[in-house]
Amino acid sequence: MRDSGRGASDSSSSVARTPAKDARKTILFVGTSLTAGYGIDPQQAYPALIQRRIDSVGLNYEVVNAGVSGETSSGAVHRMPWLLKQPFDIFVLETGANDGLRGIPTKTLEANLDSAIDRIKAKRPDARLLLVQMEALPNLGPKYAADFHAVYPAVAKAKGVTLLPFLLTGVAGHKELNQGDGVHPNYAGERIVAANLWKALEPILDSIAPRA
Repeated sequence: MRDSGRGASDSSSSVARTPAKDARKTILFVGTSLTAGYGIDPQQAYPALIQRRIDSVGLNYEVVNAGVSGETSSGAVHRMPWLLKQPFDIFVLETGANDGLRGIPTKTLEANLDSAIDRIKAKRPDARLLLVQMEALPNLGPKYAADFHAVYPAVAKAKGVTLLPFLLTGVAGHKELNQGDGVHPNYAGERIVAANLWKALEPILDSIAPRA
């Protein structure tokens, strides 16, 4: 697994690759500190755990972690020109967590997701694009939380992209699965995040590049 995040909390070491590495397709995970692996070893972050799952079942993919701590959806849009220079066959977009923490209007979030997806499709119309559902904390009120939640399925439907489940399902709100800040998963939490994503991701990977 490669780490390609500009300004991420840590550059990464490598996971052992299979002999067929030159034929591997690339999964680019673009996201916030939740993807970068803030506060933990990068090899404990969910993208690295996904790589281990991939290797264990003989799928021919390399994961690249392009998570950046503190990034909003606007920041993701601004980073697109650089990101789109990277090779990728599957683009996984995790953004919006910091928008929710800052109370950024949901219309702004929606516009940024639209813009990011449009740019990815324009550059790589052949790539598979996956959008990760994110949620807002309840302290901004039920209307904001509901509007925030609704942005993701609406954008996914309008743009024809695959919606992945909420990144922190079964982890958010569980003290024992998070670091001291109560926001970022610890290693036990990352394992659950990876398992949740893997259930949705594995059949997609199999359909694109069947295992050896």
